[in-house]
Parts: sequence; C-alpha cells; structure tokens
Amino acid sequence: MEFKTELPIYLQVMASIKRDIVTGKLSPGEKLPSVRELAVNYTINPNTASRVYKELENEDACFTRRGMGTFVTDSIERIRTMKEEMAEELIGQFLEGMAQLGFAFEETIRLMGSHKKGEQQHAGM
Repeated sequence: MEFKTELPIYLQVMASIKRDIVTGKLSPGEKLPSVRELAVNYTINPNTASRVYKELENEDACFTRRGMGTFVTDSIERIRTMKEEMAEELIGQFLEGMAQLGFAFEETIRLMGSHKKGEQQHAGM
C-alpha cells in the first residue's frame, strides 16, 4: 500500500481494513492478522498497527478476544452503517471537488446522468 503524506498512516490502514470489511473481502467474525502480521503486511510500525486495531475497536468495526486475537465485527448492521458512512464521505468529497470546479449541484447531477448514459451505450456495443 502506498501511503499519502497528508493523512496519518494509521487512518489510511484503518480505511483499507474498513473497505475490506464493507466489500466482503473480510467476513463478519473473521479473524484479523495479529498486530505483528498487520505491521508486516502494511510495512508499518507495530505500535501503529496496534493503534489501528484500538481505533477500529473504538468504532465497533472489530473486537478483541483476549488470547485469541482480533476479529471483524459480526454485526451486519454495523457493517452496513460503516458502508453508508464511507459512501457519504466519498460523495461529500466528490461534491466539494465539483463545487471547487464551479459546478452547481444541479449541473453535477446532469453531468453524472450524461456520464452514466455514456457508460451504458459503451457497454451495449
């Protein structure tokens, strides 16, 4: 994973894990790698890996069983909520970017509709 300098590494790793959870790459209740394995997988400091799990636990994205490890939340509702939160963040960033380009909300919607029609026409060929 290539890290962006403008965002703390632990937040980027958290986002990656949450994306894997909401897309189903990680299943509800699935055991996550140990802190050391996570550190190696992401080439991060073990203290950073430990912080990732602590913060994910604070967000109810995972839970730890003493002596057994850390696991993905088994709450389907929590996973659905995380997915919606991530979607809202992406939409907000997109709309902010479009506004910075000078597009009003209505123009943005129109452009999205045109883009979607173009994709559909391309797929039909």
